[in-house]
Amino acid sequence: MTFIFFAALCSVAVSIVLKQFKQRDYSALQMIVWNYVTASLLCWFWFKPDFAHLSIHDTPWWLIGVLGVLLPSIFFCLAKSLQYAGIIKTEVAQRLSVVLSLLAAYFVFHEQFSSLKLLGVALGITAVLSLIVAKTQATTQTQSSKAGWFLASVWAGYALVDILLKYNSSLGQQFALSLNLMFMVAGVASAIFVSLSKLEQWQVKNLTAGVLLGVLNFANIAFYVQAHQLLKDAPAVVFVVMNVSVVTLGVLSGLIYFKEKPNQMTMIGLLLSLIGVGCLAMSMT
Repeated sequence: MTFIFFAALCSVAVSIVLKQFKQRDYSALQMIVWNYVTASLLCWFWFKPDFAHLSIHDTPWWLIGVLGVLLPSIFFCLAKSLQYAGIIKTEVAQRLSVVLSLLAAYFVFHEQFSSLKLLGVALGITAVLSLIVAKTQATTQTQSSKAGWFLASVWAGYALVDILLKYNSSLGQQFALSLNLMFMVAGVASAIFVSLSKLEQWQVKNLTAGVLLGVLNFANIAFYVQAHQLLKDAPAVVFVVMNVSVVTLGVLSGLIYFKEKPNQMTMIGLLLSLIGVGCLAMSMT
């Protein structure tokens, strides 16, 4: 359970750091670049991927490339969602991306669903929709509209990443090697974008913030993988504890640290998300 708690803590810490530095006028794009550079180095050091047996012909480079571009894009949407919608809504939307992944498993991969799993998916979708339509603390209608769009992007984006990662693993690709390649492509792609866009100058302060993000981002993955390895016979436990912990810590950080004030619709969405996660966990046992 310790590994799950630390994974959840690191996951929420990423959002807190990203939101905090953005408020201090740090560049989200530059932080994302250094985040993936750091994560790539840590992945190589920790998981020790076997590059010696990397097959040029058998590696699905198109998939690595898509994920390499998608990862920093969704990370940018995460930063914007934190800015406009707040950490409470963003964390719930990110966690509930699992319901779209499950729908893909049902319609694309023809996975069998129990009535309990269907209920969990329905509650999850309802929860996210209630968060999107709920009024935000934004001062203008434009900002409120942006909050809804970026929340939806986080929800759908993380689900798409999850689906593509599962598809990648179904091709027999090594987890550590694929992850390292994706981080490398993400770092290069985001660096090229920042350099070519000429919207901002590179600043050293963003390097420091990005390295911190990269450490937390990778630690979240490492702890989560470790938890699954130790509790390989109880995936439902890992699933429910991780998701409930992240939502709970996200709510607490939003209420206590960022002084967010969720309205009634947001609280309904939060409650539905917890019940939905519970139903999904019970369907896995």
